[in-house]
Amino acid sequence: MLTTDELRRVLGPVGIWMPPPAGTGLDPAEYARAIEAAGFTSVWFPGMNSLAALASVEPTLAATERLVLGTGIASVWTWAPAELAAEANRLAAAYPDRFILGLGVSHAPSVEATGQAYVRPYSKMVQFLDEMGEVNAPVVLAALGPRMLKLSRDRTLGAHPYFTPPEHTEYSREVLGPQPLLIPELAAALAPGERGAAAARDYAKRYLRLPNYTDNLRRFGFTDADIEGAGSDRLMSSVVPNGPLALTARLREHLAAGADHVVVQLLTKGGAFDAGGLPELAELVADGAALRVRSG
Repeated sequence: MLTTDELRRVLGPVGIWMPPPAGTGLDPAEYARAIEAAGFTSVWFPGMNSLAALASVEPTLAATERLVLGTGIASVWTWAPAELAAEANRLAAAYPDRFILGLGVSHAPSVEATGQAYVRPYSKMVQFLDEMGEVNAPVVLAALGPRMLKLSRDRTLGAHPYFTPPEHTEYSREVLGPQPLLIPELAAALAPGERGAAAARDYAKRYLRLPNYTDNLRRFGFTDADIEGAGSDRLMSSVVPNGPLALTARLREHLAAGADHVVVQLLTKGGAFDAGGLPELAELVADGAALRVRSG
């Protein structure tokens, strides 16, 4: 397994975060090759909560030579620890140094829909890590608050925060220290103006109903007025920007604040994933005198 520093170098500054391809009508192998050909080093998928879900994205690895696949996330409420460890070890053996296991505690509505009570999520994560046994792939946690960030630091290779402003990245780096990986997600619409703003808000409104995210935003100075509805202009600019200039500015801010690798989720009408935006994003990143890798 790669060391943290080796993985940091492999990943570079920017990757892709997207829904599983099958659910978007994309061919998993074909789109994986497009991501790799565009120069991106990783792709991260949510909803990796079953063997079937992981099987649906394995063609991403099979079709590419270097692309790293991350789970963003696998929920500790839907897996047996030993089963997930075995599946992670299988993928790590089949595709050496190309699989990252992202774990998270999900959200109360999702967990309660399975008939479980969403209680003591931090303890649930600790127990899950204890029971997984040896995992031969890098593990990161979907950490927002201080306790989960410290757990990421102490028990895994790092943190994979979601729906966070650059100020959270700065705070996370302070908690993690210099060595662990820090891989925030950044959702953005490439379209400028009202069209892009509408796409960003359509995406954001579903997350602004979830206390894990709204409580975290309040830690960084956002108010009830910022959070209600589909988010204030101030919140959207910071967390879900739109337009190429705003996107590159947020990327630069996350990297300058201590991120090792930012995974970008492109948005289009209705808050859906913008599969066609990959070439434009690649051009922005290739231009990127504005981007820099964290220097330590």
